[in-house]
Amino acid sequence: MHNILIYDKIITNMILDKIAKMLEEVKNLTASTPEETESLRLKYLSKKGEINALMADFRNVAAEQKKEVGMKLNELKQTALERINALREQCEAKDTKDDFVDLSRSPYPIRLGTRHPLTIVKNEIIDIFTRMGFILADGPEVEDDLHVFTKMNFAADHPARDMQDTFFVDVNPNDVTKNIILRSHTSSVQARVMETTQPPIRVICPGRVYRNEAITARAHCFFHQVEGLYIDKNVSFTDLKQVLLTFARELFGADTKIRLRPSYFPFTEPSAEMDISCHICGGKGCGFCKYTGWVEILGCGMVDPNVLDLCGIDSKVYSGYAFGLGIERITNLKYHVADLRMFSENDVRFLKEFEAAK
Repeated sequence: MHNILIYDKIITNMILDKIAKMLEEVKNLTASTPEETESLRLKYLSKKGEINALMADFRNVAAEQKKEVGMKLNELKQTALERINALREQCEAKDTKDDFVDLSRSPYPIRLGTRHPLTIVKNEIIDIFTRMGFILADGPEVEDDLHVFTKMNFAADHPARDMQDTFFVDVNPNDVTKNIILRSHTSSVQARVMETTQPPIRVICPGRVYRNEAITARAHCFFHQVEGLYIDKNVSFTDLKQVLLTFARELFGADTKIRLRPSYFPFTEPSAEMDISCHICGGKGCGFCKYTGWVEILGCGMVDPNVLDLCGIDSKVYSGYAFGLGIERITNLKYHVADLRMFSENDVRFLKEFEAAK
């Protein structure tokens, strides 16, 4: 009998040691996911868990120590239950935070965009001319005939005034100068600048213009221009040529050559069209330049004295030059876009091709 009591006490002490060690374990339990929390519950609190295994050994505890061991087991079970519940709440709170949905946001991922190719080229052109001393000027897109045509030396019967070329918003048959139109070139901005500013004048006028044309791969009813104007005393055609040569080399490369061919514009005299050596074949001739080695990019000339006088500038004292180029045309040359309609269709696949452009 004495030996049995000693054995029971040994078993009891072993159970107390296990309880103490397990109590320390459950106090320090950690879990980062609901799955890990459930695994801990099964390990300690399930029917086949470690705490239930200790309770099965409770029958071997000495009678005088059953109360003490029972209290320790209850403390262990309660501590394990509280700790696992706390871990479960932490994991649920974390999941709720991670899965929070802001209902004010777009249902689609917000992707970083890129500049439109026309904007890229326009900004590059503006940068080149501003470094040469030109300043930006702007004006309305809905204009009057006076600034678009009359002050630009267009005759009253000039074909550009015809409905086939110009979008008329409000036509006054009794007074052509009061007709309201969508500007067909940004020269109207030049007219407004000359009206309000005394020379020296050195401006560039970027903007959208409109013409009543059929929409095809090579033409559109709206497009973009950059026009330049310089007026001062003793301005010569040589000054114009040097500015345009500098512009061409800055935009297309230091080896670019230019040539000027006689042309006609109502607001300049003499007038010229400027070609650049084809930057694809280096002037040797290819399909892009139609095997001529040259590609046309802009029109230019010396400001007609009539334009100066109509805008309130004394043509006997001042002279000047003007030039104008289409941004779509330059963009085609730089990026070889065959269809002008691509610029206004906003096809994301097309626009993504310019993500690497500045």
